[in-house]
Amino acid sequence: MGKSLLPPGDGGDNITPVDLKSALEERYLAYALSTIMHRALPDVRDGLKPVHRRIIHAMSEMGIRPNSAFKKCARIVGDVIGKFHPHGDQSVYDALVRLAQDFSQRYPVVDGQGNFGNIDGDSAAAYRYTEARMTDVAALLLEGIEQDAVDFRPTYNEEDDEPVVLPGAFPNLLANGASGIAVGMATSIPPHNAHELCDAALHLIKNRDATVEDLFADPANPQRGGIEGPDFPTGGIVIESRESMLETYRTGRGGFRVRAKWETEDLGRGGYQIVVTQIPFQVQKSRLIEKIAELLIAKRLPLLEDIRDESAEDVRVVLVPKSRTVDPTILMESLFKLTELESRIPLNMNVLSQGKVPKVMALNEVLLEWLDHRKDVLVRRSRFRLAAIDRRLEILGGLLIAYLNLDEVIRIIREEDEAKDALIARFDLTDNQAEAILNMRLRNLRKLEEFEIRKEHDALSKEKAEIEALLASEKQQWDTVAGEIGEVKKKYAKATEIGRRRTLFANAPDADVDAIQQAMIEKEPITVVISEKGWIRALKGHSYDKAALTFKEGDGLRVAFPAQTTDKILLVTTGGKVYTLGGDKLPGGRGHGEPIRIMVDMENDQDVLTAFVHDPNRKLILASTGGNGFIVSESEIVANTRKGKQVMNVTMPDETKLVVPVSGDHVAVVGENRKMVVFPLAQIPEMSRGKGVRLQRYKDGGVSDLKCFALADGLSWEDSAGRSFTRNKDELLEWLGDRAGAGRAVPKGFPRSGKFNG
Repeated sequence: MGKSLLPPGDGGDNITPVDLKSALEERYLAYALSTIMHRALPDVRDGLKPVHRRIIHAMSEMGIRPNSAFKKCARIVGDVIGKFHPHGDQSVYDALVRLAQDFSQRYPVVDGQGNFGNIDGDSAAAYRYTEARMTDVAALLLEGIEQDAVDFRPTYNEEDDEPVVLPGAFPNLLANGASGIAVGMATSIPPHNAHELCDAALHLIKNRDATVEDLFADPANPQRGGIEGPDFPTGGIVIESRESMLETYRTGRGGFRVRAKWETEDLGRGGYQIVVTQIPFQVQKSRLIEKIAELLIAKRLPLLEDIRDESAEDVRVVLVPKSRTVDPTILMESLFKLTELESRIPLNMNVLSQGKVPKVMALNEVLLEWLDHRKDVLVRRSRFRLAAIDRRLEILGGLLIAYLNLDEVIRIIREEDEAKDALIARFDLTDNQAEAILNMRLRNLRKLEEFEIRKEHDALSKEKAEIEALLASEKQQWDTVAGEIGEVKKKYAKATEIGRRRTLFANAPDADVDAIQQAMIEKEPITVVISEKGWIRALKGHSYDKAALTFKEGDGLRVAFPAQTTDKILLVTTGGKVYTLGGDKLPGGRGHGEPIRIMVDMENDQDVLTAFVHDPNRKLILASTGGNGFIVSESEIVANTRKGKQVMNVTMPDETKLVVPVSGDHVAVVGENRKMVVFPLAQIPEMSRGKGVRLQRYKDGGVSDLKCFALADGLSWEDSAGRSFTRNKDELLEWLGDRAGAGRAVPKGFPRSGKFNG
């Protein structure tokens, strides 16, 4: 019979009730902590996440050094998942690949041979085809690991040991950057220049209280050195101000706007093309070109004719302008606005402080923790070396005794049963000394010379004294750390190919915002049609048949006018509000269009009074039903939001009634009572918002129409039959006066409608 499946004891179900809420909280917290500590956040000391640390350690254990032969990545991945990292082979290989990509890592940690992917976003070959070994950066990160520089802990199956952190002689966290998403927190650190980081670290050694500003390079004093800002492997241009960058590094949170590097190539005879040679960090080139091509097809880039990818090893993306008259700066600004040619790289310096506490740190705090770690490593390595020297000095003392009493030693070894005990008793040796003498090979007897032993003894004694002095003096320890950092700085100096700064800094050019907006819209002629009930549409072209326009039942034409897709259309409501719509955003001419109310937030008791194409150089007279009015500049009334802009203050039953372009030097106002007053335009004030001043006085009724004209040319109007009438200056004398007058009855022949245009 097999094992009984019955519960033990009295047949009870042995179920322990658990509160679901606390059980879930406990388990989710455990998962969150595991993600934060063992997966997503890098350690501030070596700048590595556990998977990267394990890859480097596994390569070290396999003896794959920078000067050794390449080994298959399959072997490396197998060792990592077999001994140290119990996760999927693909995830480990992806991490290994990233460490080898020179467009992902500013200073690659792995030297890859084979296809390790490219900037177009193509993935690496499978791990059975690729090979890898360490780079000098990895060797620096491991330097001293065999000299008890760091603590080790058991691996997941407790068969091996793995380092808790690497010695980290290279400022890896900031030099290569990091990014990761944990639970409830994330990290994003852009890469930096190692030469500049070493400068900043050396400055911190001299002055631990140095601020972020002190660690920054000073443009006025280039000799001082220090950090200028991020340095991306793919280059690009950072267009962030120095103040903004300082604030970002001070708080440990912020971001950098990075633009592609471009230049114009002269094609002769006034023609040119734009060549992009560097793109922002972590942007896939193929996806970027696809996006630009899509925008081109969608007619969102009217200044661009074509895009070509002529890249080989280096990046070379050619942009062909529509014509030689296109301004390259405006073309590029429109591309920066619409595509990833400009990208924002975030900075969120969230790291594991002391390998335990997740914390957002400032630049100086990150460097200080790295420096403190380097000092700890130095002290631990020095103590390890000191213990080794002590052991060797002890043995050398024993060898010296053996040399001076060689015949007696040989006799004891030949004749005594317990030679070790006899040696210890005869010469007062320690266990280690006796063991060393007994383990010595016969061929080494030849080397056993007093001079050699004393020479080694003196050299080691001198080294011991130096190490003891080092351990006793904190200043000496910091001097040694500074010396080590100086060596790294020399190796990765800006004068070297790998160390030279790739990312530059510049201010974004002050381009005309309107010009850029225009550059992003294909210029096409349209006719804007607005119905009585407030429906709007844009017909293609400027020629249209009024009679052929169809409207919903009970609706009709309010206003129609020609425009371009690049124009701004201004809508004025009876409530004195002005709304702005883009000509390219209007619904097409098929059907009846769309209600204006779904495009803008218009009050229910208001209606569209009129609409027209915006001309920033023009001025308008706004007049209300009650006969008030003022002049406003069109550039003052453009609204950039759905809410619009309140320009004329009116309260029901008074409404905005007339919008008339300003011209000439006089104004003629006609009331519903068919009285007219003419007065100088200068009597109407110019305001950006208000109720206005009285233009004409009425007992009852209100304003009917208003016209601006030049007095020298006379006042003209048309009657309903289309006949024109003009009254010259002398004939207008009886109507001439000041604003706010009641006026006199309209001249003979004035239209019955009370309007100047019949």
